[in-house]
Amino acid sequence: MSSTYTDSQGRPLIAVTGAGMVTSLGAGKAENWASLTAGKSGIHRITRFPVEGLRTTIGGTIDFVEVEPLTVPDLSEKLAAMTGEEALQQSGLEIGDFPGPLFMAIPPIEVEWPQRTELARATNVRPVTYPAILDIANRYPQHHARFMFGGIAERTAERFGTKGAPISLTTACASGATAIQLGVEAIRRGETEAALVIASDASMTSESMIRFSLLSALSTQNEKPEGASRPFSKNRDGFVMAEGAAALVLESAEHAHRRGAKILGYIAGVGERADGFHRTRSNPDGKAIIAAMNLALADSGVSPDDIDYINAHGTGTPENDKMESLGVSTVFGERIREIPISSNKSMIGHTLTAAGAIEAVISLLTIEHQCVPPTINYNEPDPTIELDVVPFKARQHRVRHILSNSFGFGGQNACVVLSAEPA
Repeated sequence: MSSTYTDSQGRPLIAVTGAGMVTSLGAGKAENWASLTAGKSGIHRITRFPVEGLRTTIGGTIDFVEVEPLTVPDLSEKLAAMTGEEALQQSGLEIGDFPGPLFMAIPPIEVEWPQRTELARATNVRPVTYPAILDIANRYPQHHARFMFGGIAERTAERFGTKGAPISLTTACASGATAIQLGVEAIRRGETEAALVIASDASMTSESMIRFSLLSALSTQNEKPEGASRPFSKNRDGFVMAEGAAALVLESAEHAHRRGAKILGYIAGVGERADGFHRTRSNPDGKAIIAAMNLALADSGVSPDDIDYINAHGTGTPENDKMESLGVSTVFGERIREIPISSNKSMIGHTLTAAGAIEAVISLLTIEHQCVPPTINYNEPDPTIELDVVPFKARQHRVRHILSNSFGFGGQNACVVLSAEPA
């Protein structure tokens, strides 16, 4: 039985009381929402590093935020700080004394070429061997702290005063949604009354782009960057890599009510399922992504008939869009023709680790404004994908419950149901 503060399964209702985001469209929810609903793209030609010789020369780099040195962990940490501050300010909780733990999705971290070169130059052994570099690396503690996998979360936890050991995680493109799930489950288990969830990814380097290019995953439509990300279109040719971050303050509804906090919406349900089919591809049978959606719906107590909008994973790769179309059609049946399903990635690109959290914040804004952001660049519809992708223009639409999908490499899939009110 549900009550004022519990769901139909007797678990604490999970309220969102603060949210923050930064993407290639700008810093903060207001700037991003204005651009998203205007159908504006944040994709541009890359100027941060040399792109000569690369198959893809465009992306959603965040060039308006400066850090020194400019590394993946340093910029990821800065973006996390920006979004965490925005979320906490909105929640009314004190920055520096957060009453719960931090769950943080971060990109895979490794020593980058400037630091590798620095270590190699300091090594007197020739030829340079890995043991020799390790010996030298012990003399560079600043590099160890910077490129330690859990370092970003540890420093972020210290900044915001979260309680207990922070959790660092990476489940590929599902990471942001997975971080939300961990926060939700911690509150439901009674371990805490609040959780800070942050997902941040600033992993655009020439090396990372080469790796994705070798997988034939990136769009090569370099001539018109803002038109390159084409989810669900017949002429889609890959995703456009981008950077971004998002933060959400989660609280039990009772805790939020006790302190008089404004509730932005509820995380009604979460679901995950991995298939282990391939290191990058999803299983063609679609069972794992279908199961992830069904599990999120069952967890929320919301039926497929209650979903008013689907925030698609919608990367713009030939296979992902086909698989997502198969999945949602299986879960929602004929009703899928009536449900708006749009891709934010058509405008902000694919923010990888951060995508699930960014799209959760956009879903909350969709609930707040009762307006669905569009899918842009839908100039050549794919006749095999019969979805209402909200082409080109934002749409006013009654929205109570949203399903947000995140499907990652390695068959790591996580879905979140967000609601305007308890189900």
